[in-house]
Amino acid sequence: MKFLDLAKVYIRSGAGGGGCVSFRREKYIEYGGPDGGDGGKGGSVWAEAVPSLNTLIDFRYQQHFFAKNGQAGMGAQRTGKDGGDIVLKLPVGTEVLDEDEETVIADLSEVGQRVLLARGGNGGFGNLHFKSPTNQAPRRANPGQPGVERTIWLRLKLIADVGLLGLPNAGKSTFLAATSNARPKIADYPFTTLTPNLGVVGVDGAEFVIADIPGLIAGAHEGRGIGDRFLGHVERCSALLHIVDGTCEAIAEDYATIITELEAYGGALADKPRITALNKIDALDDEERAAARAELEKASGGRVYMMSGVAGEGVTQVLRALRTLMTAETSEEDDAPWQP
Repeated sequence: MKFLDLAKVYIRSGAGGGGCVSFRREKYIEYGGPDGGDGGKGGSVWAEAVPSLNTLIDFRYQQHFFAKNGQAGMGAQRTGKDGGDIVLKLPVGTEVLDEDEETVIADLSEVGQRVLLARGGNGGFGNLHFKSPTNQAPRRANPGQPGVERTIWLRLKLIADVGLLGLPNAGKSTFLAATSNARPKIADYPFTTLTPNLGVVGVDGAEFVIADIPGLIAGAHEGRGIGDRFLGHVERCSALLHIVDGTCEAIAEDYATIITELEAYGGALADKPRITALNKIDALDDEERAAARAELEKASGGRVYMMSGVAGEGVTQVLRALRTLMTAETSEEDDAPWQP
């Protein structure tokens, strides 16, 4: 199944059925009176988060979703049939945006969450509704209300606990493959990862989800390389793991490149709790390890973890640090004062 995280969709709710102008006519009954029924209500368009999906690929092949119109009212006080609703089944973590791609209509972050996108039109009143002591034979009825037509965007942001960041070929996919059952594509050329990957990792009896996104390069916020649109998939993460290639010649510059892109992306992504890890240390001797670690600690201003995704060295320590960071972040959120 192909991965798709952005889709444009056209929706329209159903129009209400028109009211009926009718009079009761039966044999041997002199005064029948009005008996026109009301029109049925038009169908609505809903969005619902379901657990069985993880991509928006279905909306590549179908972009138009039109609910049914309500049936017109009929004589003998018969109300028209309501139009059927349409439900868009979406993966958990999908944002529904207005046509401007900025205004958030809904954020479906929980399974079963349901939101109304376009309400169906009400049915019109039949002439029976207008009967009164002074107007006992009304000859008018209301038309049904029109449906709502709009264009929306669907943007998927994966639900994960930890997000991986780094330049292309920093070893993010190798780390994910070494710590989980995920099998991302791994090769020795840039941009091997073209779509985000998820993996469930376990350490000390606890499990959490890690998201691996395509690597960033300088100028990604301006569209260079694959760009930064996949950064949205780590916005919901509790912690970030910044992986730096220990075999590169400019470790400090590589670290600064990613931080610059995070800050240019905006939001609170650059302020999220983050762990820095120096990868591929299996290719370095003791002296080179010490020099690379010192350079990265100076650039990051904090602790640097040493690891090798291929050899498995230091991986457990990194996972434990991530778990500790996530636990601390959750505790801070629970202790935060309530705000209206």
